[in-house]
Amino acid sequence: MQSIRNIAIIAHVDHGKTTLVDKIIHASKLFRDNQEFGELILDNNDLERERGITIVSKNVSVRYKDVKINIIDTPGHSDFGGEVERVLKMADGVCLLVDAFEGAMPQTRFVLSKALHLGLKPIVIVNKVDKENCRPDEVHEQVFDLMFNLGATEDQLDFPTVYGSSKQGWMGPDWQKPTDNITYLLDTIIETIPAVPVNEGLPQMQITSLDYSAFVGRIAIGRVHRGTLKEGASMGLIKSDGSLKRVRIKELHTFEGLGKQKVAEVQCGDICAVTGLEDFEIGDTLTDYDNPEALERIAVDEPTMNMLFTINNSPFFGKEGKFVTSRHLRDRLYKEIEKNLALRVENTDSEDRFLVYGRGILHLSVLIETMRREGYELQVGQPQVLYKEDENGHKLEPIETLVVDVPEETAGKVIELATQRKGELLIMEPKGDLQHLEFEIPSRGLIGLRSNVLTATFGEAVMSHRFKEYQEFKGTIPERINGSLISMTSGQATAYSIDKLQDRGVFFVEPGDEIYTGQVVGEHNRQNDIVINLQTAKQLTNMRASGSDTNVKIAPKISFSLEECMEYIQKDEYLEVTPKALRIRKIFLDENERKRNASKFAMA
Repeated sequence: MQSIRNIAIIAHVDHGKTTLVDKIIHASKLFRDNQEFGELILDNNDLERERGITIVSKNVSVRYKDVKINIIDTPGHSDFGGEVERVLKMADGVCLLVDAFEGAMPQTRFVLSKALHLGLKPIVIVNKVDKENCRPDEVHEQVFDLMFNLGATEDQLDFPTVYGSSKQGWMGPDWQKPTDNITYLLDTIIETIPAVPVNEGLPQMQITSLDYSAFVGRIAIGRVHRGTLKEGASMGLIKSDGSLKRVRIKELHTFEGLGKQKVAEVQCGDICAVTGLEDFEIGDTLTDYDNPEALERIAVDEPTMNMLFTINNSPFFGKEGKFVTSRHLRDRLYKEIEKNLALRVENTDSEDRFLVYGRGILHLSVLIETMRREGYELQVGQPQVLYKEDENGHKLEPIETLVVDVPEETAGKVIELATQRKGELLIMEPKGDLQHLEFEIPSRGLIGLRSNVLTATFGEAVMSHRFKEYQEFKGTIPERINGSLISMTSGQATAYSIDKLQDRGVFFVEPGDEIYTGQVVGEHNRQNDIVINLQTAKQLTNMRASGSDTNVKIAPKISFSLEECMEYIQKDEYLEVTPKALRIRKIFLDENERKRNASKFAMA
């Protein structure tokens, strides 16, 4: 029997989880000395590299002093909490990584509460102690208080603390005495995290993750809870409805370094990948067919937001994407919910419209961005917050904890923006040369808030939020005040028209862009929508007049990111998403039809 430790690394966004995993990989000599490798080795899909965040949790295994350490790198953002909830089931302990300056943040609290609830042993790593103004001792106290408030046991509160800098590649017991490597952390993991318990008996494994291979199809990943799994064995699979199905294990792989290694059997406590199973879901239990025993299914927090996904029916339909039909859209969404636990998809009364439920704007936008990169064309409606009712019939809405760190001179603007959206200021304290603000705010108040806050603070605010609970409905929140500029005709926008209409508002298009009737081409500087013609060309004559041929000066167009578009659109608008473009349009492209249906959107 080999000694195994299973640990998950949890932290707030951008506190250095994936960088630390890089250093552990280097310390355990997984690469040859002359081998090329980049940074953030585990963030291997394009979206993760571009945004600098972990979206999907991943496994890697290292060997140190004859002990196999299985490391699970988890996302820090609570929108991807479904990822954290399912993979913590595979771990026996967690490394809680905290920034030595920022301290415990909302998402730290979120993932830590899940880990403590599962009874996992924590190790606290105070990272980035090389930063200016860092306060490692204060942060250590803060983490202790946080664990105490979250109801940690005495054993969990007796946690070791490691100080260091992932980026510089050192960890040690004292932040004022840098070491030259991270072996102190690996030694602490082996001493503190319990070795996996050996449960003898009939084999049992819960599927907690999925992989896919073009050669063997879907691969089930999980931790062997009891007994030994053997290649070629005939087993039973217990489904979510309690039914039992006979399956055969084709191949078994354990995680070795960054890859997998084929093995004949997997012992209790190790994490493995199983091929050959069909029709399984995350949470199913692989067990003995004659004496089936199910493990408790993974509980995932409920979604707080939904969006309407529909096929692209704009005049530019099919010009830029490969997958454009409702069948393509349906198949892709149902494929996504197989591995994305926190996502739900509901059919509507129409064949080509689907309601997709998720944890927040980022959770849904990552799905949309992934789909557009795969060649899908679709349209999405305005994000809607999910309401509930209590036993007395009162309307409840999701409330979030919002934390903003902002320079002192712009803190007033942030407080004003948050309170306009029914935010309640709970804490205001100095943190280095920044002001630390904490609010309770309705989830719907957060939609569109980020871009306003960044504008008001010249891009210097750091915002994060986390779902807290459902509370009574807080009343109406003012939405976008300005109306839309809507295109009257289809064709190319001309510089002449845009120049003449610049006093009406700001534009999202530039000369030469192809636009269509009903497309939102800009933001009006008043509250109402107006229809404008951007295709008018200058009437040319063979006469020259002095002064009338001055150069046209046009303000640059406003370019929105996907999240900003999702937060910007109104109830009567769709966001058209294609592999090449994002366009905002009115649901009813025809002006007369818009007027006939205006009352329907006003009531909504």
